[in-house]
Amino acid sequence: MQNFIFISPNFPELYYKFVKSLKNVGFRVLGIGDAPWDELPPSLKEDLTEYYCVYGNMEDIERVAEAVRFFENKYGHIDYLESNNEYWLEHDAILRERFNITTGLYPKDMEHIKFKSKMKECFLNAGAKVAKFHLVDNYENCKKFIEEVNYPVFVKPDNGVGADLSFRINNDDELKDFIDKYASTTQFIMEQFIKGSLISFDGICDDEGNVLVAFNEHFPTPVDLVVNNDLDDYYYASLAMPKDFYELGVKVVKAFAIKKRCFHIEFFRLDEDIEGLGKKGDVFGLECNMRPPGGDTSDLLSIALDDSFYDAYAHVMMFNTLKNPIKQKTYLSISVARKDHFSYVHTHEEILAKYQPYIVEFGRYKKSIALAMGDSYYFARFVNEEVKTAIEFAKFIQEKIS
Repeated sequence: MQNFIFISPNFPELYYKFVKSLKNVGFRVLGIGDAPWDELPPSLKEDLTEYYCVYGNMEDIERVAEAVRFFENKYGHIDYLESNNEYWLEHDAILRERFNITTGLYPKDMEHIKFKSKMKECFLNAGAKVAKFHLVDNYENCKKFIEEVNYPVFVKPDNGVGADLSFRINNDDELKDFIDKYASTTQFIMEQFIKGSLISFDGICDDEGNVLVAFNEHFPTPVDLVVNNDLDDYYYASLAMPKDFYELGVKVVKAFAIKKRCFHIEFFRLDEDIEGLGKKGDVFGLECNMRPPGGDTSDLLSIALDDSFYDAYAHVMMFNTLKNPIKQKTYLSISVARKDHFSYVHTHEEILAKYQPYIVEFGRYKKSIALAMGDSYYFARFVNEEVKTAIEFAKFIQEKIS
């Protein structure tokens, strides 16, 4: 039996579904986390063969290594070690190399996976366009870069997770304020601002980097604006996408040289012609995340696929192929969120009365992701051609009392 160590299997909470699918396909799944056993969800307890609690601090990689060594001594060689979590990717790589686990990324692979400035090399190698950038150092050099690309510019940590410490800078005063407050805290990357729509290429690849299943996600409101401007969020996913975008996504996955893993790769599509940059509709590589998309999006992908995304992942890990052929009929799935501190025109009961045939699930987000996602959510399913209807669904739910 193959041994699969799942790092932090209880966070995000829905990751118990990955564990269940891995167990069902034949893996012995071993968990390492910092939550006490008694705090784990019942389903997760049932599906883990054993769990090792690293009390207090998962950041201490030596303590996590002790847990891996314990499992290795008890169950034999570890075949897989994954967290599927951006935060732990570098730790995962170190542990794989230390314990000769050859089914994933090693530290030597991390530079172009974690640093946004290095990601651009892979995008370019795949034939994708990228925005001009500058690694933030001092005010004078940043100002020279801005003279080349003009305001606004966008800054974020070169090695960062999510939308933390991400800013749009519009003028010299804001630039000075940013430099004074943040430039010395971490390495930031400053990018030419692209006015466009955020889209992503998500899926799972095999051990040669061949894309086995791919989704096109659309984010009408980027997550940094949801967080920083206190906006409502909605986004949608579908297996249907333009042929040229699919072909580009496949090339980008190959350029990043990943194998047997989930990926979430972000792009901007220009909304209008921009002199010196590109034409309306041009696609620019933004950044990659070599794990499933965040929040509860894996559930949304299952709805679009009309099959379990978790089962697909587990089957690729075990057999290097999908469990089931992709169905001829797939769907557009949409997530629409609301925030508790806003007053909305339509009640929950009115939403159900109007859209019940389309709604797959509704509920509350955990506090840990509510800032980025919202407090409550609705997942719905439409046929791929009903993009307009899906967006009307989102606007109906998020219409506010003025």
